[in-house]
Parts: sequence; structure tokens; C-alpha cells
Amino acid sequence: MKLSELKEVIGSLENLNFELPNGEMVPSHYHVTEVGQVVKNFIDCGGTVRHEKVVNFQLWYSNDTDHRLMPQRLMDIISLSESKLNIEDAEIEVEYQSDTIG
Repeated sequence: MKLSELKEVIGSLENLNFELPNGEMVPSHYHVTEVGQVVKNFIDCGGTVRHEKVVNFQLWYSNDTDHRLMPQRLMDIISLSESKLNIEDAEIEVEYQSDTIG
């Protein structure tokens, strides 16, 4: 999903929930601790030079169970990130705290 698609979806939501690849839901008291753009330039095992650019969201939660991130607040964070960091409309990558960052 690209950032523009996420922003379109967020505009119609009352609550924000994230589902992990294994089907578990991220606890509703999560925080978005980082939003950024990650650029990765590398050579794969076949010698092909590759360039990747993603918009990165880092989710984290603690014992602050009264915390709830509302859709408009995430939109505000995204807007600030776009203006301050010149984030492009790229695919989204989500990091999530589990035993390590996943």
C-alpha cells in the first residue's frame, strides 16, 4: 500500500487498528514512534544493483493502556513528516515491537 492510499483510508476511519502478518491485532494502545522515509541502495546476490524507497512507520506499545491514536492524529503526523522530511508517495513498511522489532 502506498502512503496516498493509506491517507485515503484513514480519512474514513473512526479508529485505527493494525493487523500483524500472523493475524494478531496490535494492541489498541500502540504509539507511532517514528514516521520516515528509508532509502536502501544495495547489490543482491546476483550482482544486480537495486534501489528501494519506503515510507516507514514504527509501532510500539507499553503499559500506557489509556493511549489511543486517533485517525486525525496520524494524519497530522504524516503531514508533518511529508513537509519536514519531503517524504514521497512510496510503499509503506511497518515495523512492530515484538520480541525484537519485526
